[in-house]
Amino acid sequence: MSTEATAGLLERLFRLSEKHTTVRTELIAGATTFIALAYIMFVNPNILSEAGVPKEAAIAATIWIAALATMMMGLFANYPIALAPGMGLNAFFTYYVVGVLHLSWQVALGAVFFSGILFLILTIGGIRQAIIESVPANLKNAIGVGIGLFIAFIGLKGTGLIVSDPATFITLGPVTKPTTLLSLFGLLLTAALMARNVMGSIIIGIIATTALSMCLGYSPVPHSISDIMSLSVPSMSMTFGELDIMGAWNYGIFSIIFTFTVVELFDNMGTLIGLTAKAGLTDENGHIENLDRALTTDALGTIASAIFGTSTVTSYVESAAGIAAGGKTGLTALTVSVLFLISLFFAPVIGLVPGFATAPALVLVGAMMMAEVTRVQFRDFTDGLPAFLTIIMMPLTSSIANGFAFGFVSYVFMKAVTGRFREINPIMWLVSIAFLVNLVLRS
Repeated sequence: MSTEATAGLLERLFRLSEKHTTVRTELIAGATTFIALAYIMFVNPNILSEAGVPKEAAIAATIWIAALATMMMGLFANYPIALAPGMGLNAFFTYYVVGVLHLSWQVALGAVFFSGILFLILTIGGIRQAIIESVPANLKNAIGVGIGLFIAFIGLKGTGLIVSDPATFITLGPVTKPTTLLSLFGLLLTAALMARNVMGSIIIGIIATTALSMCLGYSPVPHSISDIMSLSVPSMSMTFGELDIMGAWNYGIFSIIFTFTVVELFDNMGTLIGLTAKAGLTDENGHIENLDRALTTDALGTIASAIFGTSTVTSYVESAAGIAAGGKTGLTALTVSVLFLISLFFAPVIGLVPGFATAPALVLVGAMMMAEVTRVQFRDFTDGLPAFLTIIMMPLTSSIANGFAFGFVSYVFMKAVTGRFREINPIMWLVSIAFLVNLVLRS
């Protein structure tokens, strides 16, 4: 296919000119998101392996579901958003469903499968879309700010600038630690490049930090091309189709299945609201373009993740790194998908990019997402308190869904006690009750 024909095909698929972007920008954005998200290929299998899931199969399942779900998000919904097994949901899978309830990982996969079916039913019926549309504009603005703080918090932990403390929970880490200094180098370099409007500044910062780390001996260096080419492709044969659907059903739909459904529903919903706003996919009324397609992709991805052998797939907040690099269309997601597929052959090599090299990108993206705080109204306390709780509870509980829970419940409560019942959408009542039930079940 000629260059002109390829350019025409990409234009028809992703409407690049309409979105005021270019192929080069989208490819850079996709590479940026992938590098920021690559850690999931190692973290998720490690967590699932503690539940008894064969590690090699978990690696393969993680990469395959991330690649296919992200590809569908790009081609079907035209979103610059990547999907992968969700952090938090994988911890719930391993440490609660398997660790506390002592169920098998196969039963846990069955629960993931049922939650995906419920997502699909809710999406086809327009219920998930209606829930998102029912969220007050002030809370939607607060969600973006909360996600920004959450991303920055993750990034700051990754740099080593903040660490846990038994007295104060978190405190300043050792600033002179070599890896922390490397992170600060990446943070300052990337910030300077961004201030000068250098295209691809985030990925340049990540690569520069990784290269410097290798030169100083703080990151491993590949020995030879032959070593890289000899790496074997991981297989998911030991997990594919191993889910125990009847075991999950017999345990009870109002326990693990309900929790999986509620947490993923609002975790993904909050991520989509925040990221689509940042990518310019919302109109002046807050309506999100192609929302039904994005939610359908998420539902089908969840079903597929259970079949492949991994925990629930969800939209990833790290996509904000690619969006900040200029990604606005599904070509960004398609780039991420292709890089995931390529990584099957180089899975160990992807680990050469250390976490402290990608952490500065998250800090800077979080800082940029904080710009939305100017749109949050705090003067009316019935709106201000729910917005505040939405923002603060995301980083403090390390959960977007928890921010949603406190924001929704406090919004309904504040409006009700002040007699402003007409401002409460009926769906808000139902969602708030669902959150309360979920909190009780999890306590």
